[in-house]
Amino acid sequence: MKKFICVICTICGFIAVAQSKITLPSFFSDNMVLQQQSECNIWGKADVGKSVVVITSWDKKSYSAKVDDNGEFLLKVKTPEAGGPYDITFALATTSNSSAVSSGMAYDCTLHNVMIGEVWICSGQSNMEMLMKGYKAQPVEGATEELISCKDDGLRLFYGKRLASLESQQDLKGSWQEANAASVREFSATAYFFGKALRKALGVPVGLIVTAFGGSACEAWMKADWLKAFPKVQQTITEEDVKKLQQRCPTALYNGQLKPLIGYGIRGAIWYQGEDNIPRYDYYAELLKTMIEGWRAEWKQGDFPFYYCQIAPYDYSLIGWEGSQYLREQQLKAESMIPNARMAVLTDVGLEYGIHPRKKCQAGERLAILALANTYDVKGLPDFAMYKEVTFQNDTAVIAFDRSKEWVYFEHGPSSNNFEIAGDDRVFHPAEVWVSRNRVYVKSNKVKKPVAVRYAWRDWVEGDLMHDGLPVSSFRTDDWNSLPLTPSKEKGDYNEPK
Repeated sequence: MKKFICVICTICGFIAVAQSKITLPSFFSDNMVLQQQSECNIWGKADVGKSVVVITSWDKKSYSAKVDDNGEFLLKVKTPEAGGPYDITFALATTSNSSAVSSGMAYDCTLHNVMIGEVWICSGQSNMEMLMKGYKAQPVEGATEELISCKDDGLRLFYGKRLASLESQQDLKGSWQEANAASVREFSATAYFFGKALRKALGVPVGLIVTAFGGSACEAWMKADWLKAFPKVQQTITEEDVKKLQQRCPTALYNGQLKPLIGYGIRGAIWYQGEDNIPRYDYYAELLKTMIEGWRAEWKQGDFPFYYCQIAPYDYSLIGWEGSQYLREQQLKAESMIPNARMAVLTDVGLEYGIHPRKKCQAGERLAILALANTYDVKGLPDFAMYKEVTFQNDTAVIAFDRSKEWVYFEHGPSSNNFEIAGDDRVFHPAEVWVSRNRVYVKSNKVKKPVAVRYAWRDWVEGDLMHDGLPVSSFRTDDWNSLPLTPSKEKGDYNEPK
């Protein structure tokens, strides 16, 4: 009789467990990529008091964690070298003792086709968000050819849904997809080209998680505490602010699109943003530095790599703005302020009449060059030279560069129309320029005693100063007064796509 009762209890207990459910965020799903050779966090929700057991097929090990009083669990799984596909099985039990639950637990769900490889967060505003199919009448160069040949089951894509929120969210809606014409067409072009280059160079699975929002402000991707250092930023934020400002509302995208991802095992992050901050350029370098420090502190993975695009030239008078060169200067300044962060220069691939440049391949591949050289220690890749110093020899300015092992040169001939020179009167004149090895010489008959030089120092410019196949950032040698700051527009700025 006792044996019969025991059997009945066991059956009832099994049914009770089986009716329970484990809920995972969208980014823990079939086709996902976990960061290789690390301890990856996995979390979700289940019944209070129960234990969640996870079994990984690559090593047949089980990991368990008790569900807390909020119905949440968190555990870590050890990942091997890159490979796959694998399965991850989740089960519920009434105890956290692995030996006790192994024979009687209920299998709740199994994630299939999981790869182990390199994972990158891809964030920013519209030029990161811009899909391979482009925006209306705004194509991505080479998209058709790329879609024909993009199929790759080792490149996995997760595209997070837009959400501005006053409250911190626990999930970012989306799904993992293998790279193919259908999925790549609806995925960030910049991120795709970055991931494709990593796949080709490293030969391991790559996972890309895009969380971006067109027209977003840097402040929107930051916590309120981080913004206290910036008195110009609105600190009292209401639901009305979020409804009105959406992606420009401070903290709204941190809460809605970044917070859910924090803790997911990554190698690093790429970033393409800055256009919305042009009217507030004067503190962008410090703002970006604070944002990156905040992300790194939250992720608890040390100073993980952070690579970002300098905004490309564009005629901002078309939307009533000016002075984007000052924002580009702030982005250049930030590179020297932030450890393990580098900037991809885009001065040669802008679009005069479009804020969304078509050459997304160059943006993605240049970010990949930075990652491959600095994170993966791939030798032999070119680097971005940058302005170092100026010396004056009578009526001629001589410009020197850092990171310029090769000669600098002009893309379209022996000279350039993008240099200006000024004397003590601070009036700039078009300059005659020439190159000798890795120096640029600048002079003008109208300036007998020069004191300052500027290169590509305007909103729209076709950058032509190159080094080892890569462009040099716009720069100035002076620190004279900047343009007056202009107020930010609130109603669409530059017709960001919906």
